Amino acid sequence: MTAVAVAPSADDETVAPRRRRPDAVAAAVFLALAFVVLGNQWRHLGTGYLRYSGQDQTMWEWFFAVTAKSVASLQNPLFSDLQNAPAGVNMMANTAMLGLSVPLTPVTLVVGPTVTFALALTLGLATTAFGWYFLFSRTVIRSPLAAGLGGLIAGFAPGMISHASAHPNFTVLGVLPVLLFCLIRLGQGRSVRRHTVVLGLLTAWQVLLGEEPLLIFAIAVALMLLAHTVVAPRSTLAAVRRAAGPVVVAAVLAGVLVAGPLWWQFRGPQSYSHLDHQLPGNSLLSFVAFPPQSLGGLVVPVQDVALNPTEQNAYFGVPLLLLVVACVVVLRRLPLVRAAAATILVLAVLSIGTELAITEDPVARWAPGEWLDRTPLLESVLETRFVLAAVPIVAMLVALVTDRVLADRSSGGRRRVGLWAGAVAVALVPLVPVPLPTAERTPAPTVLADGTWRDLVGVEDIDGVASGTVVTVPIPSPGNADALRWQVDAGLEYRIAGGYFVGPSGEADGEAKYGAVDRPTALLLGRVARTGDVPDISDVDRSRAREDLAFWNADVVVLPDDAPDAVALRRTVAALLDDPGARAGDAVVWDVRGVRE
Repeated sequence: MTAVAVAPSADDETVAPRRRRPDAVAAAVFLALAFVVLGNQWRHLGTGYLRYSGQDQTMWEWFFAVTAKSVASLQNPLFSDLQNAPAGVNMMANTAMLGLSVPLTPVTLVVGPTVTFALALTLGLATTAFGWYFLFSRTVIRSPLAAGLGGLIAGFAPGMISHASAHPNFTVLGVLPVLLFCLIRLGQGRSVRRHTVVLGLLTAWQVLLGEEPLLIFAIAVALMLLAHTVVAPRSTLAAVRRAAGPVVVAAVLAGVLVAGPLWWQFRGPQSYSHLDHQLPGNSLLSFVAFPPQSLGGLVVPVQDVALNPTEQNAYFGVPLLLLVVACVVVLRRLPLVRAAAATILVLAVLSIGTELAITEDPVARWAPGEWLDRTPLLESVLETRFVLAAVPIVAMLVALVTDRVLADRSSGGRRRVGLWAGAVAVALVPLVPVPLPTAERTPAPTVLADGTWRDLVGVEDIDGVASGTVVTVPIPSPGNADALRWQVDAGLEYRIAGGYFVGPSGEADGEAKYGAVDRPTALLLGRVARTGDVPDISDVDRSRAREDLAFWNADVVVLPDDAPDAVALRRTVAALLDDPGARAGDAVVWDVRGVRE
């Protein structure tokens, strides 16, 4: 995510008057392209969700809705007990993006969290592209067209499009290039006071937008500086000396601003120390393949070896990789370019994870990934995402050569422009994204949608939320989070057991897990939903069910007719509760207020 930490700067006074129109054009183009990518979601706001988001869109919409409710009712937005009752969720220890969800509270309250989600992704793509265009055009690139091409690559790369299906925290990255711009200005000793303050404020904001992208960005900056120090020590160390003091001041300012939220994240209720994903990194095939959601992926489909459709972080394609190699060869005399090439290689190596794989099956252990897994903070990062930091560097290299080609006024310049345009087209056209597809949302059971649940749940407490808990079957989990959406549709007026979030696993070392700590009844019902097998229910199972219902403070159990293996689940719940349940529209319900006492 960094490429020009020590690059020379263009003269602001001579180029500023010529920037307004190119800036406006770039912003309009990026915004239009973002709307094209997310167009299907915008056309189906009421009924559709992004198909490849899995359960993540449901989780994000819940975060946006709960934050808006907290802000509107003057409650603490850093915590919520609306899911995972009664323990609740540490919002700061999750990807709630309070730096975005709080300012967008009016949008969420007026038009709903789906609009907020779509708006975040759309503006995220557009502002990220514009942020890198802004940085390139104010530092190493003079041609607005070349800078725009760099912004286009950085903002709409395959990894960005992949995350645009589900992850606003890895789509809204426009603050990062502005942070780098401030660092460059401080290294040049220009407007030190102003850029120090801006750097501190934006760093604090980025913490509230996404800590993992900020950490990866910081590592990329450090790698770039180290590589540049090796190839040009005198100029780099001089810039570092000029920037060191102001950067420390900015860090202190940012620390003061986010000290409270960070304390809550690491010491507050439902906090944890680390999250070990134990998931694979990028395989070698993922670097050379075209992304599935692209023109090239449609024409030349290959095996999708990514962790899932939202983690296609590499997928550069062979033509773009060859183009990058050509850029490095052409500009090899520039220290910046040599440092950039080294940084790209290191980031790619880190993104492979703990096991080297050609396609999906690992062939060898991978030492860099094992080191990351043992390093505090880094152990919680998905290694595959490190390669995202190489994308703006790739964009800069292509933009630098484009800038030189366009500036060539010699007799052969026009021919070189044509050849270079052809090469860029061959590399980038296959990566042009296709609009992200949507699917139909699962409707809420009528007992929850029409408010019938209120007759089965305890009276409201002082926060306008029912005192009892609604238990949906199977218990909500990272693999089945529809109940969160139903809760949002009902106005967040009741609590639910289980859910989709990150919280303590219950282990002594403070490790986290996705979803609630598994209760015996949740495990049993989850097994029935997966297999369709009805187990023999013992008195121990019934006793545990009563204990779990008491723990959840459950008032009603709801089994939708369209739940996986609903017949087997109904027989299991009926056996656990010694009650066949009652029909309520398209669901079966059990009033358990007496059972759990």
